Amino acid sequence: MDTQLESLKEKFPFLTFGTYLEKEYLGIIQNSDNHLISLYAYNSIPNEKNRKQFLEYGEIWWWESNRQIPINLFMRKQFEIFRPFLKTFIRKDFNIMFGPTVSLQEIITKRIKRRTIQLVKKSD
Repeated sequence: MDTQLESLKEKFPFLTFGTYLEKEYLGIIQNSDNHLISLYAYNSIPNEKNRKQFLEYGEIWWWESNRQIPINLFMRKQFEIFRPFLKTFIRKDFNIMFGPTVSLQEIITKRIKRRTIQLVKKSD
């Protein structure tokens, strides 16, 4: 991995970098499931002011949330301006090089498993 990507990875741990059909994408994953990945594409944001704001909101989300809640739910109103830059990809064709993924599907599965375990313990 080149040094520019390494420094991005260190400086902005909330950013995910991946490729799709030989194009590179950098951004924050809104949601990832078995079939699709939705990503707010940083490289699609046209002006520097909004890019800076995007990174600031990413920092807030990364350090103040549990990182399992998608950024658009955590920062609801503030993050609406980035909705036009949300891109959806087919999961099997999107190759994640680095960065975190957020999955609402995993949260639901963990909650169901946790309840099941508690029910099994109580039935002894």
